Amino acid sequence: MRSRDLIGCVVAAMLCSSGTAVAQKSGGVLRMFHHDNPPSTSIHEESTLSTVVPLMPVFNNLVLFDQARAQNSEQSIVPDLAESWNWSEDGTELTFKLRKGVRWHDGRPFTANDVECTFNLLTGRGRDKLRRNPRAAWYRNINYIHSSDSHEVTIYLNRPQPSLLSLLASGLSPIYPCHVPPNQMQTRPVGTGPFRFDSFVPFERIKLVRNPDYWKPDRPYLDGIEFTIVTSSQTALLSFMAGRFDMTFPWEVTVAQLRQTRRSKVVCETTSMNNSTSLLVNRNAPPFDNPDIRRALTLALDRRAFIATLNEGEGEIGGSLQPPGDGQWGMPPDRLAAIDGYGPDVEQNREQARALMARAGYGQNRRMPMKIATQGVSLYKNPAQILIDQLREINIQATLDVVETSHWFTRLNRRDYSLAVNSTGNGVDDPDQAFYENFACRSERNDSGYCNPEIERLFDVQSAETDFEKRRELVWDIDSRLLADGARPPIMWNRAATCWQPYVKGYVAHVNSMYNGFRLEDVWLDKP
Repeated sequence: MRSRDLIGCVVAAMLCSSGTAVAQKSGGVLRMFHHDNPPSTSIHEESTLSTVVPLMPVFNNLVLFDQARAQNSEQSIVPDLAESWNWSEDGTELTFKLRKGVRWHDGRPFTANDVECTFNLLTGRGRDKLRRNPRAAWYRNINYIHSSDSHEVTIYLNRPQPSLLSLLASGLSPIYPCHVPPNQMQTRPVGTGPFRFDSFVPFERIKLVRNPDYWKPDRPYLDGIEFTIVTSSQTALLSFMAGRFDMTFPWEVTVAQLRQTRRSKVVCETTSMNNSTSLLVNRNAPPFDNPDIRRALTLALDRRAFIATLNEGEGEIGGSLQPPGDGQWGMPPDRLAAIDGYGPDVEQNREQARALMARAGYGQNRRMPMKIATQGVSLYKNPAQILIDQLREINIQATLDVVETSHWFTRLNRRDYSLAVNSTGNGVDDPDQAFYENFACRSERNDSGYCNPEIERLFDVQSAETDFEKRRELVWDIDSRLLADGARPPIMWNRAATCWQPYVKGYVAHVNSMYNGFRLEDVWLDKP
């Protein structure tokens, strides 16, 4: 659930997150610091918030999660480039009626052909190819796309998949122009969105300007958005409090840093974000090819200690899907507690772990050496340090293997690690996204290489189920199996804060995805 730390007068607090209390004003440039250099400007080829936040305002989707509602759900999906949509009776055809009069930023008209080209790219059927396609697993059920005219298009599926509409509503699912090659989208993207791409100076800034021909009347309110890249989080926060920036990068302010904000009249909101800190286990190489050692690892974890130390108690324990409350699909606590390593008695769990390690030949007089791979940033490195201490309790002598960020994904793709600490942000709060992307055998985003065909067959079963309650029971059963198998052991589900100056209006932090709330067409500045 969300909590708000409001600094300043009560009236300012009431106005901070809603543009409905006073009339919206047009004009001004929103200044936001950015925590990292985006690897490219092509959303479809990246998996990082560093690209999505500054580029989502450039694009439109077929449909979109309502930007004013904090929780993404099927009920919060609204039209975007599609005016309406309709499912066939058997649930295998999804037809969209498209808006007329929409133009790309270069003046070319938007048509159904652009939708066809986008999904041909994502499914690997197009003449052009994406350099990377991290969400190909989202669209594995698409058979083909066909447009009956320039403003109607149908997606044909191999089997029913009710969640497809939610996948299409994510900020990770923009429509690309058919006439612009993918390699240009990596450096100079062209969209139909409320803001046009102006410039990107690597390691310095990203600049967007208002689209004067936007198809939605009176939007956006802002004249532009400027992102300044500041890699030091402390420097960025101090600059924000000094008034250099109007808004922090989303979820960039830690619980510990919130104390600093109390010295300034700023508004900060702490929320969940469907992001977990988890372990990647290379089960195809020693020592984790041994199932006893994999099970000992899961039994060794004291998740509450991680949450208390890293985030001062702000965090949640959960399985492979975001815990219930802000999340819609996570297992309830009583079912979770029945799984190895989730029971409340940590010492009893570790006693079992030590017995398993002894069976593998390790004890106090012969500890198992191990390296833990981690990026050299606090989000990864700090939990890795705590993990070293906890593994010592079951006779594992671990050391850090710090990997430069630029080499991190290469190391993961090569499976060049035994155990790694990772952070996983889910693009959509839906099992299809989490299961197919993170655990399917051939998924590009399955960083651990986990592959269990028996469990993967169940992915399709839950995906085709149209009854919510029945589907959720299937999802909980699958998640129980993944956790018991040590597929990608979750440590904690994270929470962090976003802050803005009191005059920033209309921004709503989404609580069950990091990637879906940055169209920013409704944000405005209440300045004289």
